[in-house]
Amino acid sequence: MNILLVDDHRSVVEGTKMLIEAEPDMNVTIETDVYAVPDLVRLKPFDVMLLDLYMPHVNGADLTRKLLEYVPDAVILIYSGFEIAPHFNLLMESGVSGFIAKTSTREQLIQALRCAARKEAIVPMQLLRQLRRQEIVIQGEPGKERQTITQEEDKLLRELAKGKSNKEISKTLMISQRSLEYSLTELFQKLHVGSRVEVIKKAKQLGILPAEDLY
Repeated sequence: MNILLVDDHRSVVEGTKMLIEAEPDMNVTIETDVYAVPDLVRLKPFDVMLLDLYMPHVNGADLTRKLLEYVPDAVILIYSGFEIAPHFNLLMESGVSGFIAKTSTREQLIQALRCAARKEAIVPMQLLRQLRRQEIVIQGEPGKERQTITQEEDKLLRELAKGKSNKEISKTLMISQRSLEYSLTELFQKLHVGSRVEVIKKAKQLGILPAEDLY
């Protein structure tokens, strides 16, 4: 299995290379210069690519997009020591196939690489739990762009369903009443409704709110 490891920290890549190449069927190519990576992937095929998230000049998400232009079916994993959750949507949109923490054990790293090579997505369970209900997709009419309900809008809907006033909701969600009014307007437009009663009814129809939230 040919693996490309991209990280600007030489000691990190060399140490990780040693860990991985303890497996007899794994060979690691390391690269610390992000600008050299596109030419490298065009010249040599890799089963899995490991990219650091934070690198000088080019981050892991932007580099992923660039590499997928050259190799559309590339399997790219973000290998980072930082929190992934705040950047999850951005990274998924860039085309990554999964994530591996630099704090992972050697066994976890090897297992993740083998799974990725089999085209299996690699997402830590803890991250999945953090991202639960991060976005709810609203299936629109055929031919129209899909809409999503964000985690913040989901919280707003639940407060509306409790019959709270704008003042009470702004205090609970810790936002200004002006921001709340903007959020309500956007939510009403997104769900094509014109009142609180209608937005709660629509949310129930879409399965965003459970029935008990309507009483």
